[in-house]
Amino acid sequence: MSSPSDDEQLGLVLGLVFALVALVIALVIGAALQRRDTPALPALTALTGATALPLMAALVPAAPASAAAPATAPSAQAVSDAASITVEYGVVKFYFSSGKADLAPGAGAALVDVVRAAGTGKKVVIAGFHDPKGNAAANAALARQRALAVRDALKAAGVKDSQITLQKPEQVVGSGSDAEARRVEITLQ
Repeated sequence: MSSPSDDEQLGLVLGLVFALVALVIALVIGAALQRRDTPALPALTALTGATALPLMAALVPAAPASAAAPATAPSAQAVSDAASITVEYGVVKFYFSSGKADLAPGAGAALVDVVRAAGTGKKVVIAGFHDPKGNAAANAALARQRALAVRDALKAAGVKDSQITLQKPEQVVGSGSDAEARRVEITLQ
């Protein structure tokens, strides 16, 4: 027979074991999320050409599955304020957080195909966009900073400066979302 004291001790031990299991699970999930969100692109700045491309593909977390599939309308990522990347009909679109010019995690993975295409001689065209709200000059300057951030990532991955064309930032007009106005697009010619 067991006494009430034994039942209390058993409950305490089981509670402690459950808490430890929950803690281990939380740590594993946290570590996985941290690894996924850690940008690896700055570490590649010293690498060039053929060395950077395979390493970039291996080190940078893969883009979300939705980034690889063409879409007919802007993705859910494009309407949020978080930095994100999509690939739609061969156009790589970098969406930026409001007021920021930092690339989203996974930028290197999204650029792998662009870097490969540039290696075959294709030209890379970078176009930045901004909205008509607020100070137009400040908006254009921020759009340029964003385009330069994308250009720098391409150069770090080994694309020659002579293959990159920066277009003048364009103002988004119409009923597009705020996120659509905070984007930089890469196309190949």
